[in-house]
Amino acid sequence: MQVIATAGHVDHGKSTLVRLLTGMEPDRWEQERRRGLTIDLGFAWTTLPGGPEVAFVDVPGHERFVPNMLAGVGPVPAVLFVVAADEGWMPQSTEHLEALDALGVRHVLLAVTRCDLADPEPARRQALARMAAAGLGPVGSVTVSGRTGEGLDRLRAALVRLVGALPPADPDADVRLWVDRSFSIVGAGTVVTGTLTAGTLRAEAELRLASTGTVMRVRRLQTLGRESPEVRAVARVAVNLRGVEQHAVGRGDALLTPGRWLTTSEVDVALRRGDGGATAGAGERGDLPRELVLHVGSASVAARVRPLGADSARLRLDRPLPLRVGDRALLRDPGRHRIVAGVDVLDVTPPGLRRRGAARSRAAELAALTDAPARTVAEAILLRRRFATADELRSMGLPEAGEPVGDGLRVHASVWRDLLASVRVLVDQWRDDHPLESGVPVEAVRQRLRLPTTGVVERLAGAASLPVVDGRVCVPGRPAVLPEPVEAAVAVLTAALRDAPFAAPDAARLAELRLGTRELAAAVRAGRLLKVADGVFLLPGGDARAREVLAELPQPFTLSQARQALGTTRRVAVPLLELLDRRGATERLPDDTRRVRTTPP
Repeated sequence: MQVIATAGHVDHGKSTLVRLLTGMEPDRWEQERRRGLTIDLGFAWTTLPGGPEVAFVDVPGHERFVPNMLAGVGPVPAVLFVVAADEGWMPQSTEHLEALDALGVRHVLLAVTRCDLADPEPARRQALARMAAAGLGPVGSVTVSGRTGEGLDRLRAALVRLVGALPPADPDADVRLWVDRSFSIVGAGTVVTGTLTAGTLRAEAELRLASTGTVMRVRRLQTLGRESPEVRAVARVAVNLRGVEQHAVGRGDALLTPGRWLTTSEVDVALRRGDGGATAGAGERGDLPRELVLHVGSASVAARVRPLGADSARLRLDRPLPLRVGDRALLRDPGRHRIVAGVDVLDVTPPGLRRRGAARSRAAELAALTDAPARTVAEAILLRRRFATADELRSMGLPEAGEPVGDGLRVHASVWRDLLASVRVLVDQWRDDHPLESGVPVEAVRQRLRLPTTGVVERLAGAASLPVVDGRVCVPGRPAVLPEPVEAAVAVLTAALRDAPFAAPDAARLAELRLGTRELAAAVRAGRLLKVADGVFLLPGGDARAREVLAELPQPFTLSQARQALGTTRRVAVPLLELLDRRGATERLPDDTRRVRTTPP
């Protein structure tokens, strides 16, 4: 299926053509049928020759109802543009064309109606010239009479060609269904309708309401009046929802794939203000009104405009919308009844502009992103953010960029190179400033380098060939240098242990030498002491020397025999024997005696 909207001046025969093509009445309200004037969106559908199904969104042509017209045209991929032969190009023809140009609609078919009342050729040439000036490129055209039916077959054939030229939709894309109607049915509950331009809707699937974040379940689906368990884009669809009241959802809201979209009330955009097209005469940067209305999808939201450069601006929206980089929208001045500019969304999470000259600098950045490939935009945004998950990039409408660094995060390559240099400098400086510590605590690295998680710290340390030991990022192969007072105290301790190798100093002696926990740990890391247990320290190699002494005893031996042979106290002998047990030098027997192992365990 494809969906086509109508466009054109009031009373040029848009609804008449839809009626003739489909056999359905697009005007839904009795007031519209009585006055012969389309006020709101109408919907109808048919099967074209050869089998393609097409749904029509019939829009009002009167200038008072332009917001309704934009709600209908916003999500659709193609337009049937209607001009009457006896009146030719009219004011609303211009505004509708400006809207199509601003929204980037490039698949257009011109239908010149009332060819039974006037020669259609002048109106056709005039309309095609206007469309060419707006940059629409080659536009097919047909002449037709709604009164006599002349040209209807040509119109159907042209619609088949139009539909055949439309690009295929992505059925696996994230769903964003802009709502254009909401109503309640007795026994069924809330029903919303819209044009599904990408993705797939399924019965019993969950959707999130953009305006409130409410998660709802799809009860039933209909398309073209038929119930279906699944609807693929492109399609007109009616969604029966469970979990939301009818008054809580309306035109301009959207149904979203949960977890795949972010909503934003601030965006940076490129302005499209071309010659002769949708925004001709909009003026330069200083002429851009500060209060406008943004139209995107079926939504219309008041926007405060902050110009950044001649072709870029920041929009602050009155309410958040589910927008992505690459979305096309337009800015309209409702007071002056004119399209001011088409916009391309460039950034949905823009940075603050607090420093002097920040707006000018930002304008230069946005100029480089305008018309750039999606990956280039993704790399630029990732460079500014430093880190982002693949899901965050996707929610912005961007492809994966950068390099994976653990915890689901990705980083820009240049940011990572800078971080590798920074972490090496940080660790070296830390060792100089904290000589009693083995390295920088992981959390300190995270905070100082503004890293998102400790997992990224560990990945960064590994990439920089810096081991992470006991929660600290260390410098490998660098001999520790003890501060002079600690060096002097360890030297005294070393001299004493050389004379009595197993007479480990007690707590009082350590305190007298001012060797606290940090100083002793630094001495152990420097290879100057061997830690046997908390508060028990010997010289390096003391365990091997103890094994040699114990090997001279009759085997097996008792704790008392070991203590006497080593010339030490029970305070030292017990943890020393336990250390030898753990290292496989000795073996503890069931009767609590020990023996020295002659071979490794």
